[in-house]
Amino acid sequence: MGPLRRTPAELDEARLVELTAKGDRGAFEELYRRTAPWLAVRLRRRCADEQIVAEVMQETYLAVWRAASAFAGSAVGGTAVGWLWTIAARRLVDAFRRRAHQAQLPGAIAASSPAGTVAPAAEDEVLAAGIEGEVGDALRRLAPELRDVLRSMVLDGLSVRETSVLLGVPEGTVKTRARRARRVMREMLS
Repeated sequence: MGPLRRTPAELDEARLVELTAKGDRGAFEELYRRTAPWLAVRLRRRCADEQIVAEVMQETYLAVWRAASAFAGSAVGGTAVGWLWTIAARRLVDAFRRRAHQAQLPGAIAASSPAGTVAPAAEDEVLAAGIEGEVGDALRRLAPELRDVLRSMVLDGLSVRETSVLLGVPEGTVKTRARRARRVMREMLS
């Protein structure tokens, strides 16, 4: 009798991705079962439009199925879930770009909500409701590009690299904006 085979439920996410690369549907299904709830919550923090979240989820897992062999231990800190988030963040940025492009077409009406209004992002609602007083006021007065970096890195807990991918700006720009945001916040709060 050979070595004991472990079921997909007993494997870590990195091994599940490796097995998915070999066409193991059970490993893929287990990876999805473990990571989809977490990924959906994380995407909803960045986008209040459920249709976009659903599309990004579908595109992400399709990309994982197709490109699992591209997973390398060094990607995004070496974790499979970090790799998965990087794929999802890129798909979300692509979805935002598609939405912006569609909105710029002549006579286009924003498809995400009635009468062309844009629903506030989930994090905007949390930021508005959850942070009160001077800190909340200071955050709301920050330039949008600085606020976006703080949201990604502080509220979402993303790394510089993940924030760079999500916002579509170079890592150096993310670092600069984070420093500037801290400096401006200190000035406003002193």
